[in-house]
Amino acid sequence: MVVNMKKIKSRVFNAVNPNNKQSAVFDRFILILVFINIIFIVLETFEGFLEIADYIFIYVEIFTVIIFILEYVCRLWTADMLYTKKSPFRARLKYMFSFMAFIDLFSFLPFALPFLFRFDLRVLRMLRLVRLLRLFKVTRYAFVKTLAGISVVVRRKAAQLLISMLVILIFIMVMSVLIYTAEHDVQPEVFKNAFSGLWWAINTITTIGYGDVYPVTVTGKILGGITAFLSVGFVAIPAAVLSAGFIEESHKKNEAKKEKKHFCPHCGKNLD
Repeated sequence: MVVNMKKIKSRVFNAVNPNNKQSAVFDRFILILVFINIIFIVLETFEGFLEIADYIFIYVEIFTVIIFILEYVCRLWTADMLYTKKSPFRARLKYMFSFMAFIDLFSFLPFALPFLFRFDLRVLRMLRLVRLLRLFKVTRYAFVKTLAGISVVVRRKAAQLLISMLVILIFIMVMSVLIYTAEHDVQPEVFKNAFSGLWWAINTITTIGYGDVYPVTVTGKILGGITAFLSVGFVAIPAAVLSAGFIEESHKKNEAKKEKKHFCPHCGKNLD
């Protein structure tokens, strides 16, 4: 019986964990289920949808919640096989407090809470929107390696990114105070304080241009032109840092692949 339980647990672990041949079917099943739920959430915003397909949505929701609960329980049960260096209790505790575990939990928790507690209808609506977190479950199955690569680059370039963001923040604060000083006397109802200038500076730097706040004085227009011109370079700094990080990471991976290859000492042909 003990041997059989170990085999069952091993199969469950292989089924629910990605990057495993045995988990391919389960991965696709969960992905399809997540996207079906997202489609239903979008369709809910159309008038008359719930009147037509309310019963279908309820059954899909119940089926989804059951599957996600079973998935969460299986991952919790097999956590000690994922974190082999920890005791079963500590392994399960580590999983419970991991980012993906919270995503797994909130993917079904909003459905269960209304049955346990009474909520205001507005709060209930917000809980239903939490179901959008199910989309984050895709990251476990589809983009694990990509996200890992991005996180590596961000960690390596954290200092440069922080400095570049700090420079942008200082630039925004300076321009918001300057535009407030230039426009307050002419447009006191628009530029009430530096926060109004901050909103204008963000609009200008991001080139959104809502048109709700804009300068009318000559000084203000000159400041607007300077802000728009300089922001092109400032906003591009974080993108340049990340691009350089991805290029460096790509070079490192290529060099690592070359080192692993075996070449013929005579002709230089790859022997792998």
